[in-house]
Amino acid sequence: MKRRSKSSARWLKEHFADPFVQRAQSEGWRSRAVFKLEEVDRRAKLLRPGDVCLDLGAAPGAWSQYAARKVGRRGRVVATDILAMPELPGVEFVQGDFREGEVFDRVLGLLPDRQVDVLLSDMAPNLSGVDAIDQPRSMLLAELALEMAERVLKPGGHALIKVFQGSGFVELLQGTRGRFGRVKLLKPLASRSRSPEMYLLAMQFRLV
Repeated sequence: MKRRSKSSARWLKEHFADPFVQRAQSEGWRSRAVFKLEEVDRRAKLLRPGDVCLDLGAAPGAWSQYAARKVGRRGRVVATDILAMPELPGVEFVQGDFREGEVFDRVLGLLPDRQVDVLLSDMAPNLSGVDAIDQPRSMLLAELALEMAERVLKPGGHALIKVFQGSGFVELLQGTRGRFGRVKLLKPLASRSRSPEMYLLAMQFRLV
């Protein structure tokens, strides 16, 4: 049996000692990421009963799981990811790359009037540890999420998108402020301090 490296063993030890991991397991959430969304939702009242929500890069499904509980039976949650995701009550899932026409059309077909109240994106690339590689990949995913938001959000709708500070970040932020009435950058407590991730909260979408 192959032995784990010291860094891998250290990560696993930290992971299972993480209070957010322990809480997620005890409460039946699919990952600790749920507490990032929960904090933002508590502060901004992002998700409301009856909302239509689109979750990009949804697997393993914690954000969709939380959203489904918040929007309730009168609401709707559509999730998509290139990875497979086990079924969740109250969530309609499309597997595939939403940049591809066939996948995009399947997602749109599940959205009432092809519009949503809230777009969520916790998408992130597989990180290599090399900033010159990771930052452009991360920025591309944030840009794709914002482009999707502009295509499907209702006037007055909201978006919560994972971003990484670095090259291209200021331009992304400026562009977002031109399309939304309120824009904030947040670092939830469940976001590890050593991680460069932040969350772009864009509210009150404006049609231009």
